[in-house]
Amino acid sequence: MAGLARSVAAAILLLSMTTFGFAANKVIIILDASGSMWAQIDGKPKLEIARESLRTVLQSVPADDEIGFMAYGHRTKGSCDDIELIVPPQAGSASAISAAADSMKFLGKTPLTAAVKQAAEALKYTEDKATVVLITDGLETCGGDPCALGKELKETGIDFTADVVGFGLTADEGRQIACLAENTGGKYIQASDEKALQQALVETVAAPAPAPEPAPAPAPAPEPAKPEFNFMPSVVMAEGGDPITDGNAWEIYKAAADGMRGDQVMTEYGELKTNLEPGDYIVVGRDDEARSEQKIKVEAGQTYSPLFTLNAGTLVIHPHASQGSEISGEARVDFAYPGGNTTHYGDAKATVPAGEQKVTVQIGAGTATETVQLAAGQTVEKDIVVGVGHAVLNAYYTAGGDKADNSGIGFEIVKAKKQIDGSRESVEHSYGPDSKFWLPPDDYVAITTLDLAVVEQPFSIKAGDNQDVKVALDAGVLAMSAPGAYSIEVFSSKKDIEGKRKSLGLSYGDSWQQTIPAGDYVVVRHMSDQGQDKEMPVTIKAGERTEITVQ
Repeated sequence: MAGLARSVAAAILLLSMTTFGFAANKVIIILDASGSMWAQIDGKPKLEIARESLRTVLQSVPADDEIGFMAYGHRTKGSCDDIELIVPPQAGSASAISAAADSMKFLGKTPLTAAVKQAAEALKYTEDKATVVLITDGLETCGGDPCALGKELKETGIDFTADVVGFGLTADEGRQIACLAENTGGKYIQASDEKALQQALVETVAAPAPAPEPAPAPAPAPEPAKPEFNFMPSVVMAEGGDPITDGNAWEIYKAAADGMRGDQVMTEYGELKTNLEPGDYIVVGRDDEARSEQKIKVEAGQTYSPLFTLNAGTLVIHPHASQGSEISGEARVDFAYPGGNTTHYGDAKATVPAGEQKVTVQIGAGTATETVQLAAGQTVEKDIVVGVGHAVLNAYYTAGGDKADNSGIGFEIVKAKKQIDGSRESVEHSYGPDSKFWLPPDDYVAITTLDLAVVEQPFSIKAGDNQDVKVALDAGVLAMSAPGAYSIEVFSSKKDIEGKRKSLGLSYGDSWQQTIPAGDYVVVRHMSDQGQDKEMPVTIKAGERTEITVQ
């Protein structure tokens, strides 16, 4: 986590020194509010991460920037038209956007292409400069073509840019929507956790506007001839090693009166040849997570070529789900090295301080940890096998019947063996059809939920498995209409010993559709005036749709 924190700090520092990533004066943020945002990252729902990240980053937005907020999938399940501009672009909108995000539901589909088009039109992109920032954890599910839209908006707009933040997407999924940003000259940023999402929002929303170009200084008087450069440092991985000239970085600071770092003078990459004014400096040479620092006193007329030794090595980790499988692009690789830690994904390479390295590879719910001794100047390449199997879960209304192709369907994987208190340990969650899970060898139960239907199905996984788990809901779809109703409620048909029926669900309004287990039920229409309730019995058959009207 320390590595991620340094990455965020470095991104903010870079934005303050260059013109890359400057936000437009008028921006609309689009938030994916589809049902898949209930999925968790590090034990925390993605929707909560998004809410907290927006609240944090919007506090640093320049006061005169006009920021708007749009969402899709937040009001209706299964609708491709559920798109709403909740907060129009305006200065000082941070609190309104945070409040809107906090009260939002997450339950619909992903019409991201249509949402970006509507946001561009709201910004009058054919007349003024406009920027849209899309935060999505899923791909287009409503037939739109984000790549084609990006080209269209760029060609017809005055100065239109779309930045896309892929939150929790795989690298392959990211490539499918990155074209929307690239075709408009914007950025696609992969964000895999809370800190990465905040960094992405800093780059796309909270970056300051560029300062005006300073007036040209008057031409200086001719100076005596001097060497072309007076400071030419070099950096090596270990004593006696070859100089590193690619991928490394240099940070140069003025030395403060107390000997600590003062104002930063420059950050440069690769081979460095420069001129420093006479004075005291602190110079940092680094490569990835390894760094070396020296105090340098520069005097007029002198040249300096200090050598920086990182005392570091390189770890290359190839993660595998099971023995003999391909390298996993879905793996998270955590390096814990002397003095810090860093996280990479997929096939991972890290330059770190020499010493004992603790490497943890996580694929889905499985982890494997190995300890590696790394000497200065050494490169160690290792294959780490996590030992998990793969399961793809789908639900069907009835065995051999129609697939439940609904983004609101939820799968919770729990261990089959009950704990001493009778509960089961929850392992992973996912939403939507074709939900994928990487699981350690064990016996499990898939708890599948779609509206009022809840089914438990046991299954087992071995390392290297690729299973297609089909869950039969033994349910049908009940479409209810009750003209003029205040609410509609579904009850079990059988009364208990006290003559009461069990309420299974309630919805406000005069129409409602739910997936419900096969069986007999009673549908009750509630009116705003007491004494006007009306009930109707109904029988649901598995795999069939039933429509009723209660009048």
